[in-house]
Amino acid sequence: MTSLDDTYMHMALRMAEKARGRTSPNPMVGAVVVKNGRVIGRGYHHRAGEPHAEAIALAKAGKAANGATLYVTLEPCSHTEKRTPPCCPLVVQSGVKRVVVAMVDPNPRVSGRGIKALRKAGIDVATSAMAGEAGKLNEAFVKHITSGIPFVTLKIAQTLDGRIATATGESKWITGEKAREEGHRLRDGNDAIIVGINTVLQDDPSLTARIPNGRDPVRVVIDSSLRIPLNAKVITQRSSARTIVATLPSAPGTKVLKLKRAGAEVLLLKSSGGRVDLKDLVRKLGAMDLMSVLVEGGAEINASAVRAGIVDKVVMFIAPMIMSGRNSLCSVGGPSPAKLSHAIRLIGITSRFVGQDLMIEGYIRHVNRK
Repeated sequence: MTSLDDTYMHMALRMAEKARGRTSPNPMVGAVVVKNGRVIGRGYHHRAGEPHAEAIALAKAGKAANGATLYVTLEPCSHTEKRTPPCCPLVVQSGVKRVVVAMVDPNPRVSGRGIKALRKAGIDVATSAMAGEAGKLNEAFVKHITSGIPFVTLKIAQTLDGRIATATGESKWITGEKAREEGHRLRDGNDAIIVGINTVLQDDPSLTARIPNGRDPVRVVIDSSLRIPLNAKVITQRSSARTIVATLPSAPGTKVLKLKRAGAEVLLLKSSGGRVDLKDLVRKLGAMDLMSVLVEGGAEINASAVRAGIVDKVVMFIAPMIMSGRNSLCSVGGPSPAKLSHAIRLIGITSRFVGQDLMIEGYIRHVNRK
């Protein structure tokens, strides 16, 4: 492969990124057709059930695709999906002489079959062009298709000294406008958002993505004893997204009926220490084809999520502010580890400023994700 391969693959990855949050349960995929150093077709998969990236790019290239090179961010599929035909026959019929693939399909049932079919048809196939970038783009799809469990991001907005609210509960606003906009983009890019009942009782959030053309995530409230008010915004405020209240089988049956009549879904889950079992919750959300979940709760939900081992990625916005005070609320609650060696360390760290606030992203390494 050459540097030009990386250039065109980067273009395909940018195309794929346009559909962030729109393709679930499918991956984001971009494709570019190049001939004689000129791009003659490009496309990306817009949403599940619509044409795949390769089909769009090849259709735009038309007959000129004969003898060209196709760049695609994910291995072309060779199997028939419920709503769309396989791409490999289209690629073969187009007459392209070379296909460059960023990453092999992680689906264990189909992995490598598309590449094998293309090579069998006499097409030169190169793999692993910008594979790391392609894997990160579809990190949620990779986890969900291989485990059935959604990719979970924990989002925290805090002060320099790790506080998220004053002793009286005031938290609006610790971070600036730009960071809050970025937070709404995170909502837009995830299939679901999880908060705890205390967040609903204290702030009464709508949990919508307030950006232009934003997509609201499925709203999930963890409420073991069903304290949620029937007039809470997540129940009454109109949204294209569903609201799910996650509770225990011991929750009052009359309140369950009232919530259902108000339009909410009630999910009865296993108990862990008298509270909703978060592992059971994410398993159930994954079974609903929700690939990515954003946890945007308070100190106790944050701690519970980390302790339960469901968090894959942490996104933290740190404001240039010192709150101080023993009775102010820290960003991650729960008991302190006995030893520093028991603290959770992040890997794959990246950082950038968003307005005046520092945004840090990192991944939690899981030894056993089962």
